[in-house]
Amino acid sequence: MLSYEEKLAYMANQIADFFRAQGEARAVPAVADHINKFWDPQMREDFLAFAQKPEAKLHEFVRKAIPQVRVPG
Repeated sequence: MLSYEEKLAYMANQIADFFRAQGEARAVPAVADHINKFWDPQMREDFLAFAQKPEAKLHEFVRKAIPQVRVPG
């Protein structure tokens, strides 16, 4: 069973997988845009904290999108 943080990473990876066919240049900002629009501030905060941990298994496009994800507050 996945932890809450692992579920957030899983969802972010699904978003990246969806946009992958568009190529990196379009997919990376699309991943960040989706997370910014559809994830509530607490989810984004928790995701950004988890993304810094070594055990976070994130798609390359998710990692590249992280600087574009808005920090709540």
